[in-house]
Amino acid sequence: MELTHEKPPTLLSHGKLPYPKGTFVVDDRTGRRGEPQGVIEERTKEDDKLISRTACLRPRGGGVEWEAPSNRIRLADDND
Repeated sequence: MELTHEKPPTLLSHGKLPYPKGTFVVDDRTGRRGEPQGVIEERTKEDDKLISRTACLRPRGGGVEWEAPSNRIRLADDND
């Protein structure tokens, strides 16, 4: 018999920005720099448990936005 693990039903919603809009941040995995535009949270329907937080980032001055897990971004410093 094959056992399967089903993901519980979830909802997507807007979450709180990890840094104020206009703050310059770095995506640690890619090294890309940008400004947070929004956050999408995924939560379980049944008990509202947070599954993931994804930040939407835009390059300073404009350009194509990209997504990164919120725990992968940090404030930019002088070395960035």
